[in-house]
Amino acid sequence: MSTPSSLVFTPAQVRELDRIAIAEAGIAGAELMARAGACIFDVARRRYPRAHRWLVLCGAGNNAGDGYVVARLARQVGRQVTVVALSDPQRLSGDAAGAWRAFRDAGGTVSALETPLAGRADLIVDALLGTGLTRPVTGAWQQAIDAINAASVPVIAVDVPSGLCALTGQPLGAAVVADVTVTFIGRKLGLYVGAGPDHTGAIEFADLGVTTRQVARVTPVLRLFDATDQSRLLPRRGRSAHKGHFGHVLVVGGNTGMGGAARLAGEAAARSGAGLVSVATRPGNVAAMTAARPELMCRGVRRVADLEPLLARATVIAIGPGLGLDAWAEALLERVLAMPTPLVVDADALTLLATRAVRREDWVLTPHPGEAARLLGTDTAKVQADRLGSVSDLAARYGGVALLKGRCTLVAGAGAVPYAIDAGNPGMASGGMGDVLTGMVAALLAQHHGTDRPGVAAAAAWVHAHAADDAAVPGERGLIASDLFAALRRWLNP
Repeated sequence: MSTPSSLVFTPAQVRELDRIAIAEAGIAGAELMARAGACIFDVARRRYPRAHRWLVLCGAGNNAGDGYVVARLARQVGRQVTVVALSDPQRLSGDAAGAWRAFRDAGGTVSALETPLAGRADLIVDALLGTGLTRPVTGAWQQAIDAINAASVPVIAVDVPSGLCALTGQPLGAAVVADVTVTFIGRKLGLYVGAGPDHTGAIEFADLGVTTRQVARVTPVLRLFDATDQSRLLPRRGRSAHKGHFGHVLVVGGNTGMGGAARLAGEAAARSGAGLVSVATRPGNVAAMTAARPELMCRGVRRVADLEPLLARATVIAIGPGLGLDAWAEALLERVLAMPTPLVVDADALTLLATRAVRREDWVLTPHPGEAARLLGTDTAKVQADRLGSVSDLAARYGGVALLKGRCTLVAGAGAVPYAIDAGNPGMASGGMGDVLTGMVAALLAQHHGTDRPGVAAAAAWVHAHAADDAAVPGERGLIASDLFAALRRWLNP
């Protein structure tokens, strides 16, 4: 199970955690604000040690209070601090008012907004708007956000980038594009869905002293797959192990002209630790596939009957990479769906599946947003607007596990809090990446003898994303699917 620091909540749930901390755990609101401000201050100094001129933009709520704490601490260590207030600080109330008075009493002053901001600072702290924002920003608030985004200096956002809906991840008129977001008590859903990842930059989390016991009282909406999960699901192998212990993956796909997709899935399965890997493909692909990767056992399949010996030996069947949509593909899919063997269904097989009323509890579906839209009878825009709802709907409608690919891949299974994969990069937007993931999911399922299929699928997506990040170190543009193979073992062997 993911650690408490990896749990993701709605803004309303985080407000409840905040209430629990104040009312029941006895942590004063002013103390939480002081801790939050100190955390932002520490992150700023650690990440940007050479930044001497700090510009702190404060709004009208508790985020403003956090900003005033940051500004006071920065002045104490000799930073040149400018505070810009978009709301009269004398109108602040509660803990935020106390933070402003402490800043003022320490000699701090407040300025009005002047744009552009470029040239006025080495670092910007965005403490304008918090998680309670529900309507589009306009006027001076939008002007401030636009000025922040136009400034060519690092930006640290307090709790959530100003203007970003903390629930949906959608910009409300305009939203700050931060380099770092420091979020508190509970991670906010909007940081991980919608356009959130385009605005947050690196996310740093601080629990502010809210304990595991207190967090456990609120059920999260997501959990980030983390190294704790990796160690649990990918344990060290026994020294007396042999290939029979690690399953036999059968990849079914590779129609005419699309043999590469099946080959990528097969090699990914082998490189992810499956004991044996077979590939059922068009006969014309066999020679090239075997020559390129001799570890794969490739079988030419002209008709369904040719598939039977392979089906009998398989521990897990992965169907879809390069499968096509013709009669050959339809026939193979029908036969595979009749098998009691656990399945991984991807690519063209998902397109064919969308026309069938089929439900299973022993499969993993791995759609990208377009395929998810076909499966749900909707459009891609709606899937992307509510990725969490979409992946949950897929699991509810089709059974088993749904893995919705994309930035912050989501993995849902019945009765469990969905996983999110907070890794990966835009270089992965290239052909074959999904085929590699399909093979990896199948391989890890073949090796795992428990019932945690959502966790196993999430482990594959987590390894896939981290391997892609390693492969993208020289640059994201030009990354291809097979570049991931060299990096897989590092992440498969914690």
